[in-house]
Amino acid sequence: MRIRTDDEVYRVDGVWLGPPRATFPWRVRYVAWGVGFAVFLLVLSVERQLGIGFGFFSTAWALVITVVVTKLITSKINHERPLGTVLSMWYRELTAPRERVVGDGGAVSASKVRVRAHRPRPSPARSRGPGRRSADSGGRQAAGLDGSRQPPADRTTPAPLHNSTRDKARR
Repeated sequence: MRIRTDDEVYRVDGVWLGPPRATFPWRVRYVAWGVGFAVFLLVLSVERQLGIGFGFFSTAWALVITVVVTKLITSKINHERPLGTVLSMWYRELTAPRERVVGDGGAVSASKVRVRAHRPRPSPARSRGPGRRSADSGGRQAAGLDGSRQPPADRTTPAPLHNSTRDKARR
């Protein structure tokens, strides 16, 4: 048993060969005629903006440029990737965010950093007295991080052991 694919259906392009009984010697898809017309108008308008007058040679070069650009565009278009998809992909590629290659800052230097000979100590006006913790200390005094020279309280009582740890210690 032979299974046939549907590739033949997509190989048939919508091709206009020209008027009846006077066909063109080349095959051009319908989409290429539309793209070519739009590109031709665009090339002519760019020529006028550049100051090139409307004449035989300027129009002939516009036609040559149109054929080349249309071939480039339609080479990327097929039944799986239609013109609308290619245009939206092109637009998204152009407007996608890019990585910045130019830095915002300059060279880093330590010339503006002040260095003191002694570590700064809290002023006596800010201390609240013994046994009372200030609101901004946040437990630093209890942890021994407030800059005081008092050693932390000595723990002489060991922490309680769990049953499994106590059994291991007896063995």
